[in-house]
Amino acid sequence: MGDNDSLSEFLASAVDAAHKAGEIIRKGFYETKHVEHKGQVDLVTETDKACEELIFNHLKKLYPSHKAGTKRDKLTVDVCTKRINSLLFKVRSLRMTGSCALNLCGIACGRLDVCFEIGFGGPWDVAGGAVIVREAGGVIFDPSGADFDITSQRVAASNPFLKDALVDALRQTE
Repeated sequence: MGDNDSLSEFLASAVDAAHKAGEIIRKGFYETKHVEHKGQVDLVTETDKACEELIFNHLKKLYPSHKAGTKRDKLTVDVCTKRINSLLFKVRSLRMTGSCALNLCGIACGRLDVCFEIGFGGPWDVAGGAVIVREAGGVIFDPSGADFDITSQRVAASNPFLKDALVDALRQTE
């Protein structure tokens, strides 16, 4: 099976899992939410937990070797901070929304020019957004400039004209 076949299969599996999680979200939309902490800074509701468990279990069953949960260790945070500090002098403004999927949608609709994230949870965080970016005519790729690998926990997106500039700026932060 080629890389494109694998990617198509991974995307289809992730979209299927997202549809199933969407049903949980739809059913719980108007219910009262009880919010808890997930880790030191993340907040989570029962609906979030149910969706995460459904998606994780669905994909883990299909792809037992794929890794999950977001990296927030000191090294990852320090690398991210270094990149942000470097990029501050090259862009008009930076935003950190906490949602990789919404950032990808921001690229697709033109609200954002470029975005990147390294160390997010897993394919479920980017599968839907990746499809939306491509359908809108944007490009999705690894922050190094290599082809996008949905299992790598690394993603960047932009319009086709800004890809090289983003890759160059990110390379200078390494």
